[in-house]
Amino acid sequence: MKGAVFKRCRCSHPETGKRYDTNCPDIKKKGHGTWWFRYEAPPSADGKRRRPRVGPFPTKEDAQKELVKELAKIGADGHASDHRMTVAQWLDRWIAGKVDLKASTLSSYREAVELYHKPGLGHLRLVDLRAHHVSELYAAMLQINQPLPEGQKPSEMLRRLVDARADSARKIKEGEARRMKQTKPLSPARIKRVHAVLSSAMGSAVKKKYLTHNPAEHVELPRLPRRKPLVWTSARVARWEENGKSPAPVMVWTPAQTGAFLDFIHETERLYALFHLVAFRGLRRAEVAGLPWSDVDLDEGVLAIRETRSDDDLDPDDTKSDAGDRTVTLDAITADHLRAWRTRQKSERLAAGPAWVNSGLVFTRPDGSPLRPEWISQRFELLITQYAATRRRHKVQKWGIPQIAKRHRVGEAKVRAALAGGPLPPIRFHDLRHGAATLSLAAGVEMKVVSETLGHARSSFTADVYASVVPQVFKAAAEAAAAVVPRRVGPPSAPQHETSGSLDPN
Repeated sequence: MKGAVFKRCRCSHPETGKRYDTNCPDIKKKGHGTWWFRYEAPPSADGKRRRPRVGPFPTKEDAQKELVKELAKIGADGHASDHRMTVAQWLDRWIAGKVDLKASTLSSYREAVELYHKPGLGHLRLVDLRAHHVSELYAAMLQINQPLPEGQKPSEMLRRLVDARADSARKIKEGEARRMKQTKPLSPARIKRVHAVLSSAMGSAVKKKYLTHNPAEHVELPRLPRRKPLVWTSARVARWEENGKSPAPVMVWTPAQTGAFLDFIHETERLYALFHLVAFRGLRRAEVAGLPWSDVDLDEGVLAIRETRSDDDLDPDDTKSDAGDRTVTLDAITADHLRAWRTRQKSERLAAGPAWVNSGLVFTRPDGSPLRPEWISQRFELLITQYAATRRRHKVQKWGIPQIAKRHRVGEAKVRAALAGGPLPPIRFHDLRHGAATLSLAAGVEMKVVSETLGHARSSFTADVYASVVPQVFKAAAEAAAAVVPRRVGPPSAPQHETSGSLDPN
C-alpha cells in the first residue's frame, strides 16, 4: 500500500472563486495551508478504488506519522479506517452483524439506535465522535417530555430526538405506537440501557480499528436511583386509598394481599395456575410465557427454565443469563394446580380439533398458540381492576352481592372473596416475582436458595434487594394480628410511669 503527504489551503481564485486547494501560488510559503496525507486503501465492497484524504495536521511531520500508523493498520488487518464513515453508517453496519442476539435484545438495540443514537449523533463522522457529544445526547434525552424554562427554546438535538420518536410512532404497529407516545420523561435507567448499546457499538469499532479509543467509555451517566421494593403495609394502603398514589415504583403485596388476589381469581380465571406459579416460585414473565411441558416434571415436582419468549418474536430465546438457566422446585399445591391446568388444556385441544396450534407450551391461548408476555401483564392489571370495582360497588354504591355478581357476570363466591380480602393496592406483574422472594425469605428459606430459585447471578444481589423487605412483612403481620383483637381502650397518649407507691416487683 502506498501513501503521500501533501499541503493544501482554502484560498480561492479572485476572479473565478474556485478554490486553489493544492495549486495555490503561496502553498510553498511557511505557515501557509495545512498538511494532509492520501493513501491507497483496500477497495470497497463493490470493488471500487479508494484513496482517502486525511487531515488537517499542523506540520508535515505530524501528517507523516499518522500516515505511517494508517499504513501499519492496513498491513495488520487488511483494511483501513474510512474517515468519511458517519456514526449512523457504523451503527447500521454494527447492528447488521448482531445475528446471534435474542430477538428481544436485538429489538431493544434497534430502538436505542433508531430513536436516540442516529438522530442525536448519526450525522457526525465516526472519527470525530467525542465524549462531550455523547453527554449532550443524554442531556437532551433527559429533556424529552419535560417542560422547558420560560423563554428557552429546545436545542437542535432535542428537536431531532422528538422528531425521531414521532416518526417511529407513525411507522410501527399501533400497540408500540401507543408506547412511543408516552408522556413520561425518560428515566436514568433508560439512558443507562441506551448508553450500554452505544458503548458496545463503539467498542466494536475500536476492535476493528475504525477508532483508536471508545468515546462512550468515560461518559458520566445520570444517577440511577436504587429501586428497592416496599411492602404494602396497612399504613401505606390507607394513604393510597386517600390519595391514589403509590409510595414507590416497586411495591410488594403482603402474604394476606397475595392470598386475597389468588382467592378472588381461583374459581373463574382460566390461567389461575400461571398466576399461582409466579406468585409462589417467582418466574419471570418471559420465562413463564416460554415454558414448555417437556421441561416440567410434575411427578418429581420440578421444572427447568431454559427458554424465554418475547413480544417481538414468538420463537423461543435462551434464558436471560447462565444463572437464569435453572431448575425450580414446586410445592405440592402448585404442582396440583398445574395438573388441573394440564387437564383443562387437553380439553381445549380436543375442542379446537384441527385448529389447535401444537406449541408444546404450558400456558397458551385457547387454540394452543403462545401467549405474548405483554398480554400476561395486561391480564394481571385487569384482574386487579375487577377486584377494586367489585369492592367499590359494595362499599360506595351499596350494591348487594347478587347484584354485583349479575352485573360483572361472576359467581357470588368471587364477590365474597373480594369483599373479605380487604383493599388490594396496585402492583406490576413483575412484582409478583418480588413477592415470591419475600414469601420465601419470610418463611426462613436461605438467601442462597432464594437467589438460585429466582435465577440471580449472585446471592449478594438478592440480599441487597430483599434484606429490607422481610422486616416490613413481619411488621405488617404484627399490625394485622393486633388489629384482630377488639379493644375499647385505645393506645396510651403518653408513656406510663410507675408512681412512688407502686409495688416492688422484687
